[in-house]
Amino acid sequence: MNDGTKDIPVIFSRFRTSKKGLLLIALSALAVAALVEFFVLGLARRTFVFYTVDSRIASVEERFLKRSSSREVNITRYVEEALLGPVSPDSLPLFPRETRLLSLLYRDGAVYVNLSEDAALPQLESPLLPESSPLQGALLQSGEVFVSLETLYSGIKRNFSFVRDLHFFIAGRAAYAGKFR
Repeated sequence: MNDGTKDIPVIFSRFRTSKKGLLLIALSALAVAALVEFFVLGLARRTFVFYTVDSRIASVEERFLKRSSSREVNITRYVEEALLGPVSPDSLPLFPRETRLLSLLYRDGAVYVNLSEDAALPQLESPLLPESSPLQGALLQSGEVFVSLETLYSGIKRNFSFVRDLHFFIAGRAAYAGKFR
């Protein structure tokens, strides 16, 4: 063996006797692995708010969405994920399941969101509740479009600090113009 390879076991034997050294190496390796995963996978943590079926209490879900260099693409991914609804079986979606994002435009801090006309329809029934449930009628009354848009508005503002203004449209017509400013 040459002199360089003889020194390697000596270096490791020093760390073996020092628990602080081993802990430092382990923490450094963990930090490097976390940074590599963060930059390689390119995921961003986003929070979503939905309401529980039985008590209409807000529940928060966290999801990791793919990051993009385009702010518009990031907001589009967030809105599409919010339209998919909650993962939890105890929560209700904000909009009827048929609601789709028709278009989204981000310009100079303002976001223009155009949803399909299904967003204006009340949620007639929850797939989570039996038809005989007394909560089905309550869902018809409390499934207001404004509350759903307001929840989506607060989610976009919370997750994207660069957004100054939001404008919602349903099938190309302004929804609650002036309420979300």
